[in-house]
Amino acid sequence: MFRRERSIPLRGSAAALCNNLSVLQLPSCNLTHFGVVHGPSAQLLSAAPEGVPLAQRQLHAKEGAGVSPPLITQMYESDGSVMVYWHALDAGDASLVQAVFARGIAASGHYVCVGTWAGRVLVFDIPTKGPNIVLSEELARHQTPITDIATEPAQGQDCVADTVTADDSGLLCVWRSGPKFKLLTQIPGFGVPCSSVQLWQGTIAAGYGNGQVRLYEASTGTIHVQINAHARAICALDLAPEVGKLLSAAEDTFIHIWKLSRSPEGGYIEVEHCHGECMPDTQLCGARFCDPSGSSFAVTGYDLAEILRFSSM
Repeated sequence: MFRRERSIPLRGSAAALCNNLSVLQLPSCNLTHFGVVHGPSAQLLSAAPEGVPLAQRQLHAKEGAGVSPPLITQMYESDGSVMVYWHALDAGDASLVQAVFARGIAASGHYVCVGTWAGRVLVFDIPTKGPNIVLSEELARHQTPITDIATEPAQGQDCVADTVTADDSGLLCVWRSGPKFKLLTQIPGFGVPCSSVQLWQGTIAAGYGNGQVRLYEASTGTIHVQINAHARAICALDLAPEVGKLLSAAEDTFIHIWKLSRSPEGGYIEVEHCHGECMPDTQLCGARFCDPSGSSFAVTGYDLAEILRFSSM
């Protein structure tokens, strides 16, 4: 069971975008960073464990040499204090009526992957020290806009899937990261977008526009489980890696928590529903666990000037 905790105030509402909440826990500092996007700016907040806001920073998209903010990807220090890199997106292939945007971002080792409206995934190589960030590769297996990207540590194993990319057609591409990303398998869509995706111990959790959550074997693309989790489109998924808890939020105003486990006998994935929470009259945008053990989570909604927090009782 979870109980409502002190909310964290925002300066404005979160934009009505899927996966519109990022959480970074810093145990060494006893702090948690929260990030929310609204329009051309991002709000970055730091909070103590009890939810007391300690700092808030507004990051505005800055124009670079003749390039407008929607065409720029910017990278900052984790506290938002310094912009360390910006990259101008190539809009040359976009038609006059086509929206141009970047969507979906995840880190795999020292690589950061960023999805684009054109279906390309930009792979940036981040050095251990210094600001010498370079665009090392572009992955071009998707034909429709990228919706989300997920990664997990490969722990040095060869040919292990550690990155998955999703798009508006529902197609999933599974990759092994490295100096040259290797495509391992593709999981076809079935007519609805895949709005959110996660990776956990070689299992892909994918949330779709019809409210379903599907679990696949990352290495083969074989489906393990199909959950009719929500009545409307999924807007966010998250995983607590230490315990295998899966968080799902959707446009039906519900947040659900599921427990994933792998059967020792057959190796298949088992799913147990653990908790459900309703946020009446709220268009949910983002939902994330606040710690790797899944003992707390946070939620954002459109036209809601606060981050809602819940913790286990």
